[in-house]
Amino acid sequence: MAKFILPGLFLPLSAIAAEPAAQASAPLAGSAMGGQLVQLLLGLLLVIGVIFLLAWLLRRVQQIVPRGGQVIKIVATQALGPRDRLILVQVGGEQILLGLTPGTITSLHVMAEPVHFPDAEPASAEFAQRLMELLGKDQKDKS
Repeated sequence: MAKFILPGLFLPLSAIAAEPAAQASAPLAGSAMGGQLVQLLLGLLLVIGVIFLLAWLLRRVQQIVPRGGQVIKIVATQALGPRDRLILVQVGGEQILLGLTPGTITSLHVMAEPVHFPDAEPASAEFAQRLMELLGKDQKDKS
C-alpha cells in the first residue's frame, strides 16, 4: 500500500515544484523581450545618427568646393505649372531662356541683350514701423 501512496505524495510535490519554475521563466521571457526592444531602439537611433552625420559631412564638403568661378548662373525662374518652368540662364555674356519639363530641357530663346534687373529697394522706415506696430498688437491679443 505504501507503493501506491508514495507516488501519490510525490506527484503533488513535483507539480508544486514545477509551478515556481514556470513563474520564474515568465519574467525572464518578458525581460528578454524588453532587452530586444531596447536593442532595436538603440539600433534605430544609431542608423538615424549615421544619416544625420552623412548629411552634415555632405554639406561641409559642398562648402569646401569653390563656387566663385562658376560660368553658368541662373538669373531667374518662373513656374508655369506644377512640373514645368522657364529658366533664364546666363552663360558668360549670353542669356538663354530655357523651357524645363520633366523629360526635356529646351532652349527657347537666346537674348540679344542681357536682361538687367533693378536692385530691390530696401523697405522704407515707415513700412518697418507699421509692421512692428502690427506685430506688437498681435502679441498683445494673444496674451
